[in-house]
Amino acid sequence: MAQFEYTKFDGQDPFAPQSADKLFDQLSEYLMHYGEEVLEDLQNLEEENQDVLDMLIKQGYIEKDEKGQYRVTPKAMKRMETKSLEMLFDVRRQDSLGRHETTFRGVGQTIHEETRQYEFGDQVSNLNMQETLRNALARQAQEGGPRTIPINIHEDDLMVYDTQYQTRCATVILLDMSGSMSRYGKYGQAKKVALAIGALVRGKYQGDFLQTVGFYSYASPLTERELINSAPKPVSIYDPRVSLTINLDAPPRFVPQHFTNIHAGLQFARRILNRQMAQNKQIIIITDGEPTAHLEGRNLRLLYPPADITLKHTLAEAKKCADENIHVSSCALIEDYFYHDLANFVEKLAMVTGGISATCNAQDMWQMVVESFIAGRRKRTRM
Repeated sequence: MAQFEYTKFDGQDPFAPQSADKLFDQLSEYLMHYGEEVLEDLQNLEEENQDVLDMLIKQGYIEKDEKGQYRVTPKAMKRMETKSLEMLFDVRRQDSLGRHETTFRGVGQTIHEETRQYEFGDQVSNLNMQETLRNALARQAQEGGPRTIPINIHEDDLMVYDTQYQTRCATVILLDMSGSMSRYGKYGQAKKVALAIGALVRGKYQGDFLQTVGFYSYASPLTERELINSAPKPVSIYDPRVSLTINLDAPPRFVPQHFTNIHAGLQFARRILNRQMAQNKQIIIITDGEPTAHLEGRNLRLLYPPADITLKHTLAEAKKCADENIHVSSCALIEDYFYHDLANFVEKLAMVTGGISATCNAQDMWQMVVESFIAGRRKRTRM
């Protein structure tokens, strides 16, 4: 039993309220797992915790929209991305991840330690003026000219900083939003990975294209704010066997949303990537279940337990992606002993696409997803 001792307060260690930064970091953890529901619950806390809410508002982390509903601010979204990126590259993972630069040279980041002779087509902005002037003065001296101004610069005097080649890539992250993703903290971890890759692209690969697409009974693109506000679709039917065909042109009022439609996600991602000019294109799938939904024309099929026809449609769409030179990676989140069929599915996906697959738990997916992101950028392109 814990023992406590009470003494008179001497004033040496004054009470310090929790900072707004730390408060928001705690709030963001709930946002990762439960999404918009957390912001809706803030309305019910206004009377009891108005001081806390005022602090978050004053520091620019939350605000009210035109409807009077709480929402996170751009500052808050950036902090969540930054925190996710810091987690991605924390000290424990640095040895295995590194920076993953390519060995090619071309248009890209300047390497100020390396200088070479100017070649036709090099960017003038990379001109090393100090070395260029030194070459010009040395040449003038050899030719019997002055070692001071005026300096006549010839083409052979020009030196440029070398650059490190960086390929351009278009990436779609397919994020499973099915009902089972709410277990074991899987969805919150997957959101952090997606946010971290977004921060990585904006910070290091500014020429890249990145889009997150959530898939459930169907699939839809997610903006940064929608990703932060998102949560797995709640399970709405509990029948041990389900076989539904839904006409998308005339859907009923109620359509279960918690199924796993990787087929629709791949189809959506392929259409997005076909509009991108990048030569490197890739899809990264994060899922915790076999496909239980697929499309047949304008019909949506929901089938549980997973059916062979759904597997056939999903693998056929994955093959289309591979045929269009889209690199496909899949990360299967294995948390229970009965996930053997999921492991088999992602292995088949890798065989059909010539891509890669991995199985892991939610806490270990970070390295696999980022390694896949980097691997999809390794094809050399002309800028």
